[in-house]
Order: sequence, then C-alpha cells, then structure tokens
Amino acid sequence: MLQVSPIIADVYDPPVALVKKWVAGRTFDVAFPLIDVSQAVPGYPCAHELREFLSTAVLAADTGRYAPALGLPETRAAIAHHLDRRHVGVNNVMVTAGCNQAFCLAIGALCSPGDEVILPTPFYFNHDMWLRASGIEPVCADVLEANGMLPDLDHIAAAITDRTRALVFVSPNNPCGVTYPPDLIERAYALCRAHDIALILDETYKDFRDTTDPAHELFTRRDWDETLVQLLSFSKSFSLAGYRVGSLTAAPHVLEQAIKLADCQTIGAPRISQLAVGYALNHLDDWVATQRVAMAEKLAQFRSAISNAMSNAKSSAMTNETTGGACYEIVASGAFFAYLRHPFEGVESTTVALQLADEHNVLTIPGASFGTTQSRYLRLAFGNLETAMLPELANRITASQLQGSAAPRS
Repeated sequence: MLQVSPIIADVYDPPVALVKKWVAGRTFDVAFPLIDVSQAVPGYPCAHELREFLSTAVLAADTGRYAPALGLPETRAAIAHHLDRRHVGVNNVMVTAGCNQAFCLAIGALCSPGDEVILPTPFYFNHDMWLRASGIEPVCADVLEANGMLPDLDHIAAAITDRTRALVFVSPNNPCGVTYPPDLIERAYALCRAHDIALILDETYKDFRDTTDPAHELFTRRDWDETLVQLLSFSKSFSLAGYRVGSLTAAPHVLEQAIKLADCQTIGAPRISQLAVGYALNHLDDWVATQRVAMAEKLAQFRSAISNAMSNAKSSAMTNETTGGACYEIVASGAFFAYLRHPFEGVESTTVALQLADEHNVLTIPGASFGTTQSRYLRLAFGNLETAMLPELANRITASQLQGSAAPRS
C-alpha cells in the first residue's frame, strides 16, 4: 500500500463533506425532507442579467484560454475600484480560484513551515486545515460569549511570539456571523503593524453586513499594504460558488510570490469566472443590495422562529431531565449563519449534530469543527433555505432538545 503524508493524514476530514456522509444514500419522505444547513451557499441563482451576459461571453473565441497570471486586467481594475479607488490599484489585486485559494496563496507567500499564525476561535475550519497541512502552527485565541463573540486583542497580543507571521480575522465571521466593528479591525491592524506581522482579513461575507457603512478605513491609508492582506469571495455576493472566483489584495511583492504557487495549482482563475465578476461589479450593485436585505430578513425570521419554538416548549412544560429545562440558544448570528449553544451538558457537539441528522433530518456542522473549545455549539448556515422552512427548522431543533436523546451511536 502506498504511504501517505503523515502531515496530511493528521489533518481532520473536511467538516462539510464529513457530515454529508451521515445522510448519504438515505431517502427522505416528502413530508419530512432533509433540511441541510451545513454549507454556506445562496439558495438563489445568480442574477438573470449575469446569466444572459455569460451565455454570450462563453461563445467568445478566447473564453477557453488561460487568463494572465494575476487575472484579467479589467477584472482586477473592477475589484480595486470596488475596494478603494485611491489607494488600491490594479497592481495590488490578484484574481484567485475562490477565497480559499486566496488564503492558501497568502499563507504560502508569507509563512514557512514552523511559523505560527493566530486564529481567533471559533475559526473557519479550512484556515486551520491549511495551516496544519502546510506545517504551520495555528495558535488559537478563544473568543467568548461574554465578549459578544468578538476577538480579545489583549489575548491575541499575549499569543504573539517571534514565530508569529500573521493574525487572521474573518468578518462577518464564519461560523458566528458576527460583524467586527471598524474600531476593532483598526486596532488589530495597529497591533499587527507594531509587531511587523500581517493582518489577513477575510471579508467573504462583507456584502451581507447589517450596514452599508464601510467595514473599515484601512484602505484609505497610503501604506495599508505594509500590514494588510485582504481576501474576498464572489461566491456569496453574486451567487457564483461553482465558478470558483475570489481575490487576494496585498502588496505587489507578496503577489509576486503568490503567482509561483498559483502557477503550480490552478495557473489562474477560470477566464469565464473572471468575466462574470467584472460584469457583476460594474452592473449588479442594486441586485446585491436586494439580496442583502432579503438575507437580513431571513435571519430575523429565523431568530423569531427559534424564540417562538423555545417559548412554546417551555409553556408546554415538555423539557426533561436530560436538558435540565435548558434550551438551545442563539449566541451569535449574522450574514449566512446562526451559532447555537446546545443544552446538553457534557455532550460533544458531534453527538448532538448526529442526533439532529439521524432523528430529525437536520444537517448542521458541530462546533468541534471550529476548535476544540467549541463542543457546546452548532453552526447553522441558513442562506440556502426558503423562508417557509425556517419555522420547521426551529421546530425540529426544539424537538431534539425536548427528546433529550443525544447519545453516541452504538
């Protein structure tokens, strides 16, 4: 048998793929369908006019050719303009095959095996996985409910060593959904600058914040690229997940190193995907705004549905000894996500998630996927659900805590 890399073998399985195996091959009654809130993906197609544009663009003779290493100049220019027309230029932007690749390229350009990168926990699992696969040590800095699920910069500062190369922020956060205040991002930038490390800022869900104000003012600084590395995805904003297109925005000398890595992987993002993003950035502001409002309304309705379901449970006096009368609670939410604390003291999140899948046909990601300290939590990514399904989702979660049957599989 061929030997596999022990480093890769020690990396845990991708959480979304793992939980989908729990229901693989099962059939579901139309009256009790699977509710899959495991993967963050829009439930709606990309804009009709974007589809019309693509139907024409794909006929062009050069659509199947490689794009330039950094991406199509017109797409890079559109991204730069989207971020800041003054101090972000085309030379700062690289188009990538999704935001995950942007992160991988940034880490590869900035870090070496044995280095450390600080991840506020709960972290986005692919970030942790890639660091481990690259021989780089993820240093976890726990985020607490008492602090509104916001990173503690004092805790982060204490974790910085001479091996630290970067701090990673994800805002709005995956898995929590919390949007980091501009002041927190600015102070994190100042901390990283003082220690000469990178602030890697993943803003995949920035178009789904509950405000249209700037997420931060870092790009207004002329020297922002001495510290900031920004990652972006267009999968959610334009519903282009399958097109695999994102961006890496950084100092030109960082991008020069990223090109080497990309050339060994994808060579470049698909040309058709880059054309889609260029068109969308120039024409779809109103469409994106409409989706943002709709997602915010969906989140509000989910919060209300959970609250109503739990209130009904308590008024019916149906809670039992297993839960101690406790209920699931949304501890944080926003963008595509709700982060729930489950009521089963001493029971691992994976066990609770298995119960939801086995008994209630609800597929979630257990909190353990976002850090070893997250065993009391579940992530629900509700962006793909129809609004009408939200009360049903809440009722099934409530039924789970009422039955109190969270026990490991035999």
